[in-house]
Amino acid sequence: MPRRREGVSAVQAAAGYQAEEFAPQRTGGLSFRLRAGLPRTVLGRVGLAVVGVLAMGAMTAAAWEARVLLLHHSSLMVPSSAAIQITGNQHLTRAQLVGIFGGDVDRNVLTVPLEQREAELEALPWVEHATVMRLLPNKFRVAIVERMPVAFVRQGSSIGLVDANGVLLDMASNGDTAVHDSYSFPVVTGLAQADPLSTRAARVQLYLRFLRELDVDGASISKSLSEVDVSNPEDVKALLPNGRSTILVHFGEEDFRHRYDLFEKNLPEWLTQHPKLAAADMRYEHQVVLEMAPGTAVTTNEPVAAAAPAHEKPLPGKASAHKLVAVGKPVFAPKVKPATGRPPAAVRPPAASAQAQPGGSGGHLQTSFDVKPKAVDSAARHSQAVPQ
Repeated sequence: MPRRREGVSAVQAAAGYQAEEFAPQRTGGLSFRLRAGLPRTVLGRVGLAVVGVLAMGAMTAAAWEARVLLLHHSSLMVPSSAAIQITGNQHLTRAQLVGIFGGDVDRNVLTVPLEQREAELEALPWVEHATVMRLLPNKFRVAIVERMPVAFVRQGSSIGLVDANGVLLDMASNGDTAVHDSYSFPVVTGLAQADPLSTRAARVQLYLRFLRELDVDGASISKSLSEVDVSNPEDVKALLPNGRSTILVHFGEEDFRHRYDLFEKNLPEWLTQHPKLAAADMRYEHQVVLEMAPGTAVTTNEPVAAAAPAHEKPLPGKASAHKLVAVGKPVFAPKVKPATGRPPAAVRPPAASAQAQPGGSGGHLQTSFDVKPKAVDSAARHSQAVPQ
């Protein structure tokens, strides 16, 4: 085995290398050593600063040249409106949406402000959200999320739509009538463009709560509604079709499903006694006010209520004559306060009939539901219902 030489590793010794080959060579002259950090002399620091400024200037000039080249390159110019791809629109036409980009044709695609275009698209009533993206070299992709209508809206003689936030919408202008035919919700009144958006939103939410309560447990009662009036938040009114006519039902502001069930349960009997029934006010506890069609004579052997006292305001468009008709077993109808805060009218002795007042909208009947009889004092007995 060869002897290991001093200064040579075992591998190098085996390879026959000489230690002298790896010894550092010393030469005469000056030697320089590079130290980390800034130069120690002022001249060195000045030189380094000059080099840095020149490098930054060169990079800035290169970036400017690249920018000028990109902004004027023909391949980045939007050639026509066909380069704008639009998805998600059903009610808005392509022309309405492309019109937002009218000034961007023959313009460099990199210079178009995307956020501004999105804001302009979302300013359209039908657009709830819009996203605009560049597709290099010279195209745009626009994704539209349209508002979802929840009801038709009647404003005078015109019909429009409204979404859950109270935003009023025009009917679709793209000529696609199938979109309208797919809607199966009622017509809502009581919403106007002049109303603040917050007011319209609150009334639409009341309308939606009304529908949800009617349709609880999987029922589809809301599909039978013809029209819903939310102009008075304390009294939701709905038109319910009945053969060739409709009946206006006052539901108040709560307990909608219970009041509807009472109306549906008693309607056949009411129609048998009063074929010209036009409206039913369900806001009274244990009682209901029935209204006949205009000009209809109200004939019955039931007690007739006196006109409301002078300090009470009558219902708009209604005659002041009322009568109390017992439903089911003869009962005493307790004195109750309606949801509107108007106390029920006092009851007169039984009369043979009550005619609708001339010029009035028809006779009004105040009907009591079955309740357990309870004792009344002599002072209040004259204002209670008498048994048939």
